[in-house]
Amino acid sequence: VQLQASGGGLVQAGGSLRLSCAASGRTFSSYTMGWLRQASGKEREFVAGINWSGGSTRYADSVKGRFTISRDDGKNTVYLQMNSLKPEDTAVYYCASGSRWNSIVSRTTSSYDYWGQGTLVTVSS
Repeated sequence: VQLQASGGGLVQAGGSLRLSCAASGRTFSSYTMGWLRQASGKEREFVAGINWSGGSTRYADSVKGRFTISRDDGKNTVYLQMNSLKPEDTAVYYCASGSRWNSIVSRTTSSYDYWGQGTLVTVSS
């Protein structure tokens, strides 16, 4: 399984970014997909997830109402639209593949077994 994340960069507080993650090597449409992040000196944390059908999403409390996860199974791609960015959103963002045929989106990082290389998001104040 290969996951290629892109779209990170430097943005001012209040700005927006859209992350993309292209997947290959697995039947993309069968799996939960997630975005997780790791800030410098901190543990990796769950940000957002979407189940295999796209019918269920889940967000960390810190990003709820500002971030939106979506998926395009025709393109084997998952997206993270990030609005109203804050300096505390600065981190390396990883996309990851989770469980198969599961309607429930896990917030546990260990539930995601394949990870992309990460893309850096820096939010300046």
